Amino acid sequence: MPPFLVAGGRMAALVAAFDWSATALGPLQDWPVDMTAPIALMLRSKVPMVMLWGPAGVLIYNDGYAAFSGDRHPAILGQPVRQAWPEVSDFNHQVLEKCLAGETLSYKDREFWLHRTGQSEQLWTDLDYSPILDARGVPAGVLAIVIETTAKVRAQRRVSSERERLHRMFAQAPGFMAMLHGPEHVFDMANPAFMQLIGHRDVMGKPVRTAVPDVEGQGFFERLDQVFASGEAFFAQSMPALLQRIPNAAPEQRYVDLVYQPVRGENDQVIGIFVEGADVTARVQAEAAVRANERQLREFAQAMPNHVWAAGPDGALDWFNGIVTQYSGLPLPALQGGGWKTLVHSDDLPAALRHWSGAVRAGTPYEVEFRLRRADGAYRWHIARAQAIRDAAGRITRWVGTNTDIDEQKRTTRALAHLNDHLEQQIAARTADRDRMWRLSTDVMLVCDLEGSMVSVNPAWTTLLGWPQADLVGRNFLEFVHPDDLQATHAEMAKLAQGITTFRFETRYRCQDGNYRLLVWTAVPEVGFVHAVGRDVTADREAAQALKRTEAALHQAQKMESIGQLTGGVAHDFNNLLQVISGNLQLLGRAVAGQEKPQGYVKSALAAVRRAAKLADQLLAFSRRQPLAPTTVNLGRFVTGLEELLRRTLGENIAIETVVAEGLWNSLVDPTQVENALLNLAFNARDAMNGSGRLTIEASNAVLDEADVHEHPDLAAGQYVLLAVTDTGSGMAPEVLLKAFEPFFSTKSEGKGTGLGLSMVYGFAKQSGGHVKVLSELGQGTTVKLFLPRSLDDEAPALAAPAQEGTGGSETILVAEDDEGVRATVVELLQQLGYQVLQARDAASALAIVDSGVPIDLLFTDVVMPGSLRSPELARRARERLPHLAVLFTSGYAQDAIVHGGRLDAGVDLLGKPYTQDALARKIRHVLAYQQRAPATGRDALPAH
Repeated sequence: MPPFLVAGGRMAALVAAFDWSATALGPLQDWPVDMTAPIALMLRSKVPMVMLWGPAGVLIYNDGYAAFSGDRHPAILGQPVRQAWPEVSDFNHQVLEKCLAGETLSYKDREFWLHRTGQSEQLWTDLDYSPILDARGVPAGVLAIVIETTAKVRAQRRVSSERERLHRMFAQAPGFMAMLHGPEHVFDMANPAFMQLIGHRDVMGKPVRTAVPDVEGQGFFERLDQVFASGEAFFAQSMPALLQRIPNAAPEQRYVDLVYQPVRGENDQVIGIFVEGADVTARVQAEAAVRANERQLREFAQAMPNHVWAAGPDGALDWFNGIVTQYSGLPLPALQGGGWKTLVHSDDLPAALRHWSGAVRAGTPYEVEFRLRRADGAYRWHIARAQAIRDAAGRITRWVGTNTDIDEQKRTTRALAHLNDHLEQQIAARTADRDRMWRLSTDVMLVCDLEGSMVSVNPAWTTLLGWPQADLVGRNFLEFVHPDDLQATHAEMAKLAQGITTFRFETRYRCQDGNYRLLVWTAVPEVGFVHAVGRDVTADREAAQALKRTEAALHQAQKMESIGQLTGGVAHDFNNLLQVISGNLQLLGRAVAGQEKPQGYVKSALAAVRRAAKLADQLLAFSRRQPLAPTTVNLGRFVTGLEELLRRTLGENIAIETVVAEGLWNSLVDPTQVENALLNLAFNARDAMNGSGRLTIEASNAVLDEADVHEHPDLAAGQYVLLAVTDTGSGMAPEVLLKAFEPFFSTKSEGKGTGLGLSMVYGFAKQSGGHVKVLSELGQGTTVKLFLPRSLDDEAPALAAPAQEGTGGSETILVAEDDEGVRATVVELLQQLGYQVLQARDAASALAIVDSGVPIDLLFTDVVMPGSLRSPELARRARERLPHLAVLFTSGYAQDAIVHGGRLDAGVDLLGKPYTQDALARKIRHVLAYQQRAPATGRDALPAH
């Protein structure tokens, strides 16, 4: 064996035995040293290596490469590389071409499909190719190092796939998740749910105290520090969090279920915290709503004369009305949970519990009879009934039950049983008692054949349904069944004909007066006849339905109140903006006086401001934030006085009729707002009639009793003046009627209405202590009924305001206004009117100017300003220092500072924003004139609120 093959492993022997003379390399003994040296190096290496010699790339390789080659070894020894590995022929051709040109090549995790075991196999390798130089320094061959990385690549791909899957799970998780590291709790990751909770802020890479500073002081940061320090997880449910989710907006109250889970490193030290949880705000709010509904239910139940009780969805009794506590002599806590069981007779308790658990499991009505112990120890028979209350999805949310005393009926039953023991001796007495029960029972009883023809009926048919017995016998009872219940009744009769007893079957029966009552039947078939007993459950069902209607009315009232609060706030800010715009436009109008085109622009802009101000007034009317100036008015004369205005406004194609009842009561209302409401209703009617039809306005007296106001908690029973506006227009569909009072809701085409007309009427009526109701059907027209409170005072005489010219004066006016833009414009408007003007940015600054001793004739102050000193208090203190000082308030809306019960306080003058320079001039002259007459009129008093 040649020396260069010594210690070359198994491949050295194969190389030595191979007939190389038949290859392009020639006999082994003729190989040059520059070829044998790298072969010796390669054969001794443990790393898989192969030599590609000559232009054909004849293969010589070591033991490692032989193992890599699989079944191709040893057949490929001495073969040209392209012939040895035909499936990668192009690749090896490129390698030979480049390396024999002097280049080196390197590949990491290069993918191949090779036939090493008789079939195609996917694998990956790291490859390094270097040229081998001959004695002349010219590349004569290529040395390749081949490292298979298939296992590594596949492992990496599995890890990558698993990481990607975890990332997707993290991103798609319904709850919020975040990963924090280090003692400062720096954000590493946060899923979309977490980002949505905090308002999509940029938090990555930031410490938690920097990223979400608005939760400082709410316990979250402190809990994170504790978990990091102690290594113990933290759990919380319904934890409140005040979050500023929108920049510059007010913080929003949210509630979260929360887990802080410590994450440990290799040395078991805490290196971070995994945050996981869920935003449960909707759940917390829903639970609060349920508690409110339960309070209403309890108030309703307390008023009932029977035992009333309630239970949760699991059947645990948790509430009893006062009748139960009076009957039992036990306080409410002693009855809750299982305490009520102590009232039930021990012989009756197992059956009562069995029936109750069955009803709770199946969600079916509960009915059972048992004896209940009275406070004096006596037991009386009661029948217990309960119905499940379900939500919109059909899930049981509560159980409501009643206990009705049936002790007298039970005594009658026991007496009959006693008579039965002595049947032969007391047959006559028993028959008499049976007849008595037949006659006296409050449940209807009948005997009929299998076709439904009534053979006998008891007197309860007359007492309950009004039908004389003579009108019933011989007729088919199906004649009295509600048409919608006939199919089910036929099916139940078919079961009775088959001998199947009816234990509970509900159907509606017609009374003689045409109304229907709901009866629950028990029926038994016997020898061609049916004996049936029906119990009236109409009142129970109506009580449950009334409860649902009350809950729906409460929900609607809460929704309208929430919308009103929002619109009132918007209108306030809107009016301040309009005042700045209006004031500057008026100043600009004076600056461009005589310039036709610029003046046209200013006039158009001021017209838009007036329209916007009207829109803001309508928003304030809906939100019940407008200051009212109510006076005693006879609405009959008021409506008659509006008739000519309505005729001119609506056009000759609409016939207008006014109907005023005799003896019409006076009403305490703001006449201006009544006029606005009637005009809005008239305009809506005109649009509904497409400009042609009949409009009727009626004024009459109305008395609302407790039944009328039952579903309107904010409306008191009593005497009202009713204004009814009726049109012959297209009417409204039920779904439109439900939204009629919502602001900005309109069925008119775009540009033909703001959707605030009915909203304004609604807000005005509510703020005036009245009510509004709409009756409408498609194609039948609409009637809007406006109920306004009656006044027992005499009608107030129409007072003509002192004529005031829109001129200025030379007096000194102190302007107190926190909005810089509004303050600047009003100061210049007043200076143009000739007044001496002092200005202050808040109430405290204004009072300091008053205390300086500067002569001041009028204080012109915004109602709502920042600071501890409120505007009414500023006015009161200023009057103490300057008794003859006139005061004029201004505001976008006055809130509760100078308006109470929706009415402007007595002795207060208010100029609403936005106002014109002319309106400002007139109001100032008016207030100054009245102040000069203050000793006579008593207008020097201001409310101290």
